[in-house]
Amino acid sequence: MIGPPRGGSPEGEPGDLSGYPHVFKLELRSLPDWLMRAYLVELGGSMQPDGSVTGEGWQARLEPMEDFVIGSLRVGQVRLVWCGDDLALESIWPLVEKKLVRGGG
Repeated sequence: MIGPPRGGSPEGEPGDLSGYPHVFKLELRSLPDWLMRAYLVELGGSMQPDGSVTGEGWQARLEPMEDFVIGSLRVGQVRLVWCGDDLALESIWPLVEKKLVRGGG
């Protein structure tokens, strides 16, 4: 289980995340932002005009990042900023975790 840190809220970030008791960020590699948005919609979220996804008791935003580079290999990255209330953390977050599992060695 990835397990988000509990409590806190980011300072100076766009969007109103202050109303949520749980706010955290994950850097995701090899997962296109369009696919992560689709996962969030599958979990009951609705696309917003600003590109964020909101659900009952939670909100998520995807932020582009520079590609991760190892030698000549380039891997796309995106930052997931997820915030939610206690119920969303207990009910939705485990489903998000399952979507993030990738096979491989």
